[in-house]
Amino acid sequence: MSIDLGDQSGRTAIITGANSGLGKETAIALAAAGADVVLACRNLDKANAVAAEIGPKARVEQLDLASLESVRDFAARVDGADLLINNAGIMGVPLNRTANGFEMQFGTNHLGHFALTLLMLDKITDRVVTLSSYMHQFGKLDFDDLNWESRRYRRWRAYSDSKLANLLFGKALARRLAASGSPVTSLIAHPGYAETELQGKTETYQDKVMALGTYLISQSAADGAMPTLYAATSPQATNGSFYGPTKRFGMVGPPGPSSYKKVADDQKVQQRLWAASERLTGVTSPI
Repeated sequence: MSIDLGDQSGRTAIITGANSGLGKETAIALAAAGADVVLACRNLDKANAVAAEIGPKARVEQLDLASLESVRDFAARVDGADLLINNAGIMGVPLNRTANGFEMQFGTNHLGHFALTLLMLDKITDRVVTLSSYMHQFGKLDFDDLNWESRRYRRWRAYSDSKLANLLFGKALARRLAASGSPVTSLIAHPGYAETELQGKTETYQDKVMALGTYLISQSAADGAMPTLYAATSPQATNGSFYGPTKRFGMVGPPGPSSYKKVADDQKVQQRLWAASERLTGVTSPI
């Protein structure tokens, strides 16, 4: 499966988590279409291997989304780009905390990207694409305990919450950009069920169950990257829209508009998450 990305020559894309899986495939495809790609990664060995595979169109920059210090350092030293693709993520991990004390999935998947986007926003000229997941449908943010400090930890609920937060953030950012008159747009995408390195990190029997599911029904990481690539390049992709696969209940297939949990359009919930994210990260909005 492929889509026409058009000529991306002269454009630059920053892609978080581009050392494997969806991020790697996104970087390969954009570079093949002529773009320069910045692989923003924590694992430099893997990132350098991907950059070597891509060639001179790729360069590596260190970024650990679980550390606000690393996020700030990245934003201060890295030049601007046409595209910022918030791709990196972790899924279903045991309870752990970021360098700043946030629950690891919420802290990495949402708060790290929230801070990065706001710090880089003045340097982005075209689009911000944030990856969510079909699992966002099972999320329900507890604003009294976003970081799982008083509740019994539930790894899949925490993951779903982080992916709902990604969707809420992407839509809130779109609304703010439009209201400010900015030419930059914010779009959200999800890969459906794609074979990536996200699976197999639970350290429980669930890893074997997911491995079976991946074998039976998943699509490749390259196909899973298609909604991201569509959101990042298509002239038909619009501000605030959510894209994903369009076959088998949104699990596989060519990219197109995706259904989502309607709370993502609730501006009061968007604003509550935005305010909480600013408070937790110490990063305030330039728009």
